[in-house]
Amino acid sequence: MSKKYVVLTGGVGGAKLVLGLAQVAPPEDITVIVNTGDDFTHLGLYVSPDMDTLLYTLSAKANRTLGWGREDETWGFIEALRSLGGEDWFLLGDRDLALHILRTAALARGDTLSAVTRAFAKAWNVDVTMLPMSDDRVSTEVDTVEGVLPFQRYFVERRCAPVARSIAFEGATAARAAPGVIEAIQAPETHTILIAPSNPYLSVDPILAVPGIRTALAAARAPVVAISPIIAGKAVKGPTSKLMQELGVEATSTAIAMHYAGLLDGMIIDEQDIGSPPPLPYAATDTLMTDLDDRTRVAAAALALADRLAPSTNR
Repeated sequence: MSKKYVVLTGGVGGAKLVLGLAQVAPPEDITVIVNTGDDFTHLGLYVSPDMDTLLYTLSAKANRTLGWGREDETWGFIEALRSLGGEDWFLLGDRDLALHILRTAALARGDTLSAVTRAFAKAWNVDVTMLPMSDDRVSTEVDTVEGVLPFQRYFVERRCAPVARSIAFEGATAARAAPGVIEAIQAPETHTILIAPSNPYLSVDPILAVPGIRTALAAARAPVVAISPIIAGKAVKGPTSKLMQELGVEATSTAIAMHYAGLLDGMIIDEQDIGSPPPLPYAATDTLMTDLDDRTRVAAAALALADRLAPSTNR
């Protein structure tokens, strides 16, 4: 029986980890549960940013300069939109539009997000199984000092500038985990479950808010290992450390471990943080992922820790 691997992920950092994992484990043995709390409808199109980032990364189509979107992108559409006074705060590239248009049309026909994602992955020869956390709509909303903002308004339009007070996941309580999500976590052949170094509050918490997923993780037989998104008190990318400060949480790997309390068996931390280790089994490596070798190293370290933890878990 071949070993299987499950990753909870969202955003660019999570996609980097999954790409690294695909270098040390057979891609067909990897199942990725993707945050869709960022999904929204823009200009009539259903956009799924975290799913698209992962799809572009695994198909070698990601824009390495921008860190999001497609490589060799052109911007004729957004320039024409701008000339007509349209909202241009969320950039849609000409190549990128293909995914959004086809996804929107498929969903309008009654297809599920799972089915659409599976079709895109097959078309681009992505062997990793990509699952949305749910086929139901769940929307991340950030309560700020300026009022409640939908995630993309907060993250992209306002660049996370408004001070955050709390985060909610609209529709989560009524949502169901997408087909295959709970099964992947509970499968006897699942050897390791990883929580990517994605923003815990904005990328991972939406997944955990879907009924059944947190419970399945807490009961999983496979070791659950998180990769800390914090290096020396700061997040590598995105608003994680700023958000933690605003929510009254110290930006440390220990705080990340406490945030995932009841779920983790181990954690990967950066070498710079070895002086203040988390209160659970851990391993340290350079967690900054700037190239493929870095991504492979971090994934390999996570699997090595999971191997160490496999005989007995400490939740």
